[in-house]
Amino acid sequence: MNYYFLGIDASKGYSDFVMLNAKKQPVIENFQLDDTFDGHARLYELLARFNQDHPEAAIYAAVESTGGYENNWFQALLKFQASLPIKTAHLNPLGVSHNHKADLKRNVTDKISAQNVAEYMIAHPEKVSYQHQDSLASLRKQWGFIKMLTKQSGQMLNQLESLVYNANPEILIYCKDGIPQWVLKLLTRYPTALRLSKARVESVARIPYVSAARAQQLVATAKKSVASADDQVTEQLIGATVKQILDLNNTIKAQTKILTDKCTVPEIELLKTFNGISDYSAIGLMLEIQCVQRFMSSKKIASFFGIHPAYKKSGDGTWKYRMSKKGRSEPRRILFMVAMSAIKSNPLIRSIFQQAVQRGMVKKAAVGLCMHKILRIIYGMLKHNKAFDPEIDRKNRQKKPLRQRQVRQDKDRRYQGFDSTAPISRRQQMKRKERKQLSQNVSNVECGINQASVPVTELAN
Repeated sequence: MNYYFLGIDASKGYSDFVMLNAKKQPVIENFQLDDTFDGHARLYELLARFNQDHPEAAIYAAVESTGGYENNWFQALLKFQASLPIKTAHLNPLGVSHNHKADLKRNVTDKISAQNVAEYMIAHPEKVSYQHQDSLASLRKQWGFIKMLTKQSGQMLNQLESLVYNANPEILIYCKDGIPQWVLKLLTRYPTALRLSKARVESVARIPYVSAARAQQLVATAKKSVASADDQVTEQLIGATVKQILDLNNTIKAQTKILTDKCTVPEIELLKTFNGISDYSAIGLMLEIQCVQRFMSSKKIASFFGIHPAYKKSGDGTWKYRMSKKGRSEPRRILFMVAMSAIKSNPLIRSIFQQAVQRGMVKKAAVGLCMHKILRIIYGMLKHNKAFDPEIDRKNRQKKPLRQRQVRQDKDRRYQGFDSTAPISRRQQMKRKERKQLSQNVSNVECGINQASVPVTELAN
């Protein structure tokens, strides 16, 4: 059987196509079709004719993810599979781009991009998943819509803070952790400090979550305000901005409810058994993971989320393990919120966090440790299709106790020990002293036996 590879570069309203054989030689030169019914029909006609001329051929087609412009072509190719020997795949554009750079190609055009897609399928068949039906497509669309609304709400909140700083700066002391709802309600009635200073305390106290004492304090503070803007234009802008924020928040809540109510994915129900994962977070995690079979181990999924430790060493700079933060930030954002919630509501994660802090770890680093732990638990839940059970994790931790820190011989210094007379920097000298002290503590304390004879890193006195 002969294999042929159809590369597609989708653009807005049209796409470029090219077909290569297994030796990366063009079989059908580049051609372009519009994203219309006639264009799809023409593509089917070309593929059907090619199949007649090459009855032993197996066609592999792929499109890059380009913000949705490729979906029409992808769905059309899936339909073609019912009558043609063709398999279709969605490709990560980053992988195609790296493969293009590895070939040392300079120019980038639509024709070359289509050929890059076909060459990627030939060069990396193990990374291409064909006939992939996206069961989460509708959830992904609604999730993207909610994210867009959330981003708009954040932009409006930033604009509102700038306006309020000039109109009533004293009220911003209540907005250090975001603008609460009662402040938005207050600004709809009294957008400037001048308006608030003339208000009655009883009227201000009628606003939800505003007590009589706080209302009195707000009015008294407004009378001494240093606000520089009290004109009608500022009042109108603040009122309109607050209205937009409230409308966006209501739309986000409604869309989130629709998203959770219509979701019937069994993996999401499984993730919700973990204390700290809500409906919204479970959907977001599954949209990122898609299919747990994509990852061979928990280390692979940790690398995908960008929470695996990365060690950087250069000269006398800081030598530490830190979260790599590679890849997209959205998966880490969701996992961070899950970790913060689990630290409060999940006894297992809370104990891990507290133990890490007691060992001297910085709290933010301890949260990152919890994120890594939660992701490994999620991977196990999805892999074995089991609900969250803290006893499983406790048993696994008993099997593999926390390893004691060991000082190993530095292979880089096997030809010469550290020389105290070397013209090194002060920072390097301190690091060498710490390493010497650590090696002495290990050899004197471990098992209560002096193990000075055991070969450790040679350090000059």
